[in-house]
Amino acid sequence: MLLFAMLATTLSMRVIASDLYARRVPNRWLLGALLLGTLLLAWQAMHHGIAHAAPHAAGLLLGLCSLLPFYVIRWMGAGDVKFFAVLGFLLGWQALLPVWIGASLLAGVHAVAVYGWRSLRLHLPLPLTLLQHNLTQHRVLAPALHQVQQARGGRQGIPYAAYLGLTSIGWTGWTLWGTAP
Repeated sequence: MLLFAMLATTLSMRVIASDLYARRVPNRWLLGALLLGTLLLAWQAMHHGIAHAAPHAAGLLLGLCSLLPFYVIRWMGAGDVKFFAVLGFLLGWQALLPVWIGASLLAGVHAVAVYGWRSLRLHLPLPLTLLQHNLTQHRVLAPALHQVQQARGGRQGIPYAAYLGLTSIGWTGWTLWGTAP
């Protein structure tokens, strides 16, 4: 369990950074984690029996099938779905529901904040509107933020994979060092 948790946490940290920065989840990271997880699972099955593989295989299938409809209706990116499936493989099917609930709550707070800010901007007094406009113009010209905008390539939306990563790290810490759920 510890090696799978460490692999899931390492992958999650990389996905969090990538999703926040570029709104991307690189396939090579997912495939690499899946390959390492498969090797760990094969080693574990040789020493402890094949029964240890069932929660991981179920997690992969359940993770993929549960978020795939959201990709089909374009509410979610393919990277989010694939990352959730890999998390299911690494952490087992038991982790999927708490990780999904936590990530969905964080994404909901994010969405409320974005829509709240958009509606608030429409009702700002003129001096604050001008100040906000000036800050926006300077922000767009800032090299670091310009680089982020280029990395995103026009991709917008809520960084759901980042929230999946955050909650998977929390779930892993809770199950390893806290009271088991």
